[in-house]
Amino acid sequence: MNQLRTKPTLNTLWIILSAVILLGLLTSANYQYSKQNPGGTDFMVHWMGTRTYLMDGLSPYSDETSLKIQTFTYGRAAGPGEHELRVAYPLYSMFLFMPFAAAADFDLARALWMTVLEVSLVGLSLISIQLTDWKPSLLMLGVFLGFSLLWYHAVRPLILGNAVILVAVMLAGVLLAIRKRADELAGVLLAFSTIKPQVVALFIVFILFWAVANRRWKLVGWFFGILALLVATASLLIPDWILQNLREILRYPGYNPPGTLGAALAVWLPDAGKRIGWAVTGVLSLVLLLEWNMARRANFRGFLWAACLTLAASLWIGIQTDPGNFIVAFPGIVLTFSLWDKRWRVGGKKIIYAFSAVLMVGIWAIFLATVEYSYQPIQSPVMFIPLPLALFVMLYWVRWWAVRPPSTWMDSIYELENPELE
Repeated sequence: MNQLRTKPTLNTLWIILSAVILLGLLTSANYQYSKQNPGGTDFMVHWMGTRTYLMDGLSPYSDETSLKIQTFTYGRAAGPGEHELRVAYPLYSMFLFMPFAAAADFDLARALWMTVLEVSLVGLSLISIQLTDWKPSLLMLGVFLGFSLLWYHAVRPLILGNAVILVAVMLAGVLLAIRKRADELAGVLLAFSTIKPQVVALFIVFILFWAVANRRWKLVGWFFGILALLVATASLLIPDWILQNLREILRYPGYNPPGTLGAALAVWLPDAGKRIGWAVTGVLSLVLLLEWNMARRANFRGFLWAACLTLAASLWIGIQTDPGNFIVAFPGIVLTFSLWDKRWRVGGKKIIYAFSAVLMVGIWAIFLATVEYSYQPIQSPVMFIPLPLALFVMLYWVRWWAVRPPSTWMDSIYELENPELE
């Protein structure tokens, strides 16, 4: 009996030890990369903003803090036309960066942060697979994980240290928690995802709309409760942080590259670009209203499809963002892959491999052909187009299978074996 109890314990210890060694090696490799490749600007802004508050008591939104960040990057204050590198996240995002701000060595802090993001990318892939109930073969799983770690919209936020990877994990976690009817957890994750509010705003509106329509009051209550707690706790640190943050949000578009589809199109079509952007906003708003209304009473798969469409639409609907944030739409890719695989088997696998190659090679090729170099590689506004366009095609390709009830006896058996999809 004692041997039976000891063996699982030893196995658990070996797993923990192996994980610690692997993470240590990964962090060491990240540290060497960080020393040899300056960057991580997104992380650096918030690392220094948090550290300046902890060490000097300065607001992360202050001009003094911004000057410190600019001097760290440029060796001087930012000049006209240069990125001003100002903190624009809500103040409670500092709670996320505080453990890393304890490290005075930026390269070490960046290495640790990169390790967290790399683990999160793997987590995002695994959560998305579970969320869509996809059961890929071992070969396809390997190809898929390689794709999910190496495609452009994973590598860019990883190199820049963008917290959007963590936000993407939270959003996938929200959807999985809703599937498992763990509404309390869904509300908590949804509240914490607001560290990048512009990225999640449309998604939050949809989730709350759906939750109210389906009387999932725990989700709504926990979201607003945790969000109120975060705001109140931050207000104890800096009472007027909301006004300071609002000022930064309003000035943000002025020193950043184009942040909407309309602004991106205006680079090539000065007269028509913004009008096209507004037209796209109007069309997407109408489409979402129709799809949200139908998703109210859909089974989980139909709800999931609408959630993935919402994430894809948020990239083009006119809310300030950046192609570096597009990783949040990743569950839509996995949902499409899973439905292709389930419906067409061998043919579906060929389509998955083909689309993986197109998304991997095509987006990287567009970036490398259009990139400009400054204090860091600057992506062209054209990067606003490929992934959202591909997502709309992919999602509407599988819409019928996702939102319609089972049409064959095999589909009915599948639904019975997976009651959480109902």
